[in-house]
Amino acid sequence: MPNRPSKKPVDPWLKLVGDNLRTARKAAGLTQEKLAELADLAPRTIQKIEAGRITILITTLRRIRKVLGCPYQSLLGDK
Repeated sequence: MPNRPSKKPVDPWLKLVGDNLRTARKAAGLTQEKLAELADLAPRTIQKIEAGRITILITTLRRIRKVLGCPYQSLLGDK
C-alpha cells in the first residue's frame, strides 16, 4: 500500500486569517456558499481560506472585505 503524503502543517498566520474570516462571515449572517456567491468566488475557496489551507490573494481579500463591509485589519489582525 503506497504511503499517503501527510498534510502540510497550517501556517499560524493563515489560520488567524481564516478564523477572522469565519467570525466576520458568521457575524454578517452568511454561509460560506452565500459569501462565495456575493464575492464571485468558489465556495471551496472560502472553505480553504477559513481552514488556513491556502494563501489568500489581496484581490480575493478585497472581494471578501467588500461583501462583509469590514476593514482589512479585522481580517488580518490579531483578535
